[in-house]
Amino acid sequence: MGAVVGGVGEARPDGTGPVAGTAGGPGPADGPGRASGASPDGDGGGGPDWGSGSNLLGVDRPDVVLAAFERGEPMVGVAVIGLALNHADPAAVFPVVARALDSADREVRRQGVIALAHVARLHRTVDRRCLELLRRCPRGNEADDDLWSFVPHRELPLWLWRHHAGERLVFRLRRLFG
Repeated sequence: MGAVVGGVGEARPDGTGPVAGTAGGPGPADGPGRASGASPDGDGGGGPDWGSGSNLLGVDRPDVVLAAFERGEPMVGVAVIGLALNHADPAAVFPVVARALDSADREVRRQGVIALAHVARLHRTVDRRCLELLRRCPRGNEADDDLWSFVPHRELPLWLWRHHAGERLVFRLRRLFG
């Protein structure tokens, strides 16, 4: 039996279909790489559909997400996560993540924390502005843990060291007496 293509979450060979990581798909294509109802300022591979939320995890252009912030799109936080997962340059992603972390909307802030965790895990780096904004969030979130796990500790601020000091002490004691 041959390989199955075009299933849920898979792009079809002709380039239509959902972007990897999204459930379902945008439906029939209106042309090369454009989904029905997709915004013309999409990510180049079908573009996000801000109305239905399809393809938001496939966004790979910071300008598309920043424009969504300007328009007040309610699902912009999902696009921030998509940008964190898809863009190769963390320096281009950090200003967008910072904008999410500084949002008045609690859900967008939470999604900004998740996006920062993804950037830390994928690129093993963080910027000072995101750390300043993260400090205002409750401790024990995804970004705290991924920053501690994947970014060199010498690059992390003292407040994050204090948060993880207990577990670090337990780890060292277990190694010593274990």
